[in-house]
Formats: sequence, C-alpha cells, structure tokens
Amino acid sequence: MKHSLPVILAALWLIAAPGTSHAALGDAQNTRRQVRALKITVLVTNLAGNARGGDGEWGYSALVEADGHKILYDTGSSADMVLKNARALDVDLSDVEDVILSHNHWDHVAGLMTLRREFVRANPKAFSRVHVASRIFEPRLNAAGQDQNGLRDIRTEYLATGGTFIVHDKPAELLPGLWLTGPVPRPNPEKNWSPGLSLASSNGLVEDNVPEDSALVIDTGEGTVILTGCGHAGIINIAEYARMIVSGKALLAVMGGVHLFAASDQTVQWTGARLKDFGIKNLLAGHCTGIEATYILRKATNLGRKTALVSAVGSSFILGRGITSGALAQ
Repeated sequence: MKHSLPVILAALWLIAAPGTSHAALGDAQNTRRQVRALKITVLVTNLAGNARGGDGEWGYSALVEADGHKILYDTGSSADMVLKNARALDVDLSDVEDVILSHNHWDHVAGLMTLRREFVRANPKAFSRVHVASRIFEPRLNAAGQDQNGLRDIRTEYLATGGTFIVHDKPAELLPGLWLTGPVPRPNPEKNWSPGLSLASSNGLVEDNVPEDSALVIDTGEGTVILTGCGHAGIINIAEYARMIVSGKALLAVMGGVHLFAASDQTVQWTGARLKDFGIKNLLAGHCTGIEATYILRKATNLGRKTALVSAVGSSFILGRGITSGALAQ
C-alpha cells in the first residue's frame, strides 16, 4: 500500500499495534517455527577486517538473511557507512524492506535516511518499515535540558518519504523463528550503559537506562542466536529473556555489541561465566564490547580463537558453519 501524505503515515505509525504480528514479514500461514538458513554479516563495527573490505567506525550494523528474507539490524553512525561497506563487500541491499533499530543512539540510527533515499527510487518498498521498541522516541535530556535523541528528527524525515515505524512493547515474531524482544526485563544488576542523560518520569528526571534496548532472537535447530546492537539491557538479561521466548534453547551464538568496554574485569568475568552456563558455542563480539573484554569473555566461556572473536567489518556467522572473520580479527 502506498501513502502520499506524511500526515497519513504519521497516523499509521501511531495506530500500529505494538508487538502484534500484522506487520510481520513473510507468509502468515507459514507454520515453521525455526529458521533453517541463516547468515548474519557485519556491515559496520569499530574494526575493519580486510584491506579494501570496508571501513571501521564507532557504530554497528548487520545484515540478517534468514530463509530467503533480509532484515537490516541497525544503521551505523555515519550517514553513508552502511552503504559504502555493503558495496565494498558486494552485499546487495536493494531488496531490504525491513529495518530494526535496537535503540535511539546516534551510532545505530544515522544511516537510515541515506539507505531509504538510495534505494527507494528503484524499489518503493526498500527500507520502508522500521521496527523499534516502545519508548525509543522519548526525549533524552543532558544536564542543560537539551534533547539528545536524534532519532526524533530522523522520524520526521523518514515518515515524509512514505516509510512507517512499527512499535513493539513485547516480543514479536517478525518471521517464523525470528523474534524481536522489545523492551527486555532486567532482573540482573547489569548496568551496561554510559551515564549522563535523563528521562522524564512522573517522579521527575531519572537516569536514562535506554529502556527501549531490544535484541534479535533467532530460533534454529542448532540453538538460539542473539544479535544485539549495544546490549544496554545486559546480555545476561537478554539471554534469560531469549530462553523464555524460544523455550529454553541452548545458546548457539551471541553477536554484536554488549557494552563491556568500560566494565571491570570482575564484571566481564561474571558475564562470561553466566554465558558459559547458557552453553554458548560462538561469540562474535563487536562495537562497544571492547577488545580486551572479548578476550576475557573467551577465556571465561572456554571458547577458542575460532569460536570467540572480535567482530570486524565483513565478518559473519552462518548456521551450520559458524564464524567467518576478517583477516585482522583472526
């Protein structure tokens, strides 16, 4: 369906039922509940993997290919880095219709408008749906009271192109076996975010703990794959929630940022021990995880050099094959 007026699009965004399946991808009659073919390719992270194979930047983006469908998870921190790196890696984004933005931070949302404008001319459905969790558009106030949530401006621009936001307040199955968590419960004392911003509440200003932070949980025959942007909700909180969503499956892989670069060794070791308890088999940790933290996690989980790596641009996880790294991350 095409919409010609931004006001109509805004109305559609407001009435989109959170967490429901009417906006899900794929065939609603498809009864498969597991993903059978999966490849996740890192398009943006802090480390470049190969010469002339894309550039690194502080940010994250990954292309998910599941059973013939494509979803882009986060869009990097530069307006054109996803586009440039995809071209360098010979990755086709022209048929991507759905995007997930894990949270509101600039280093995960900045490329959205470039991608929409680049591909909409040939494919009106390209990058036309953005899945987000509730509260993502709330103002994030600095000490001077200025709003630091840049996604609010992007929302206005994006709606004007004919795109829609789909807001989820609970787990939503976007494809059979592929779930967006929505906001994640936080029973464990993980403080995986940087201080400095505030949210308005009925009791005044409170610390911004990035309440909308959401991950992708993929149910496969080999176990659960978790993809995070920064893991501000805490990777252990996310893993526990993933087990509830997909009925206690073993943890096959964790990919993305888990925001441990500034954490103490004790915190990182605790995280690794808990991941080991979940039976983690693969770790491709990038962006805000931290390089030294990744090595501590490798040791704590009893994984090895081929199964616990620093993520690089172009690195990937393929179901049935495991992790493929860039040359620099080996």
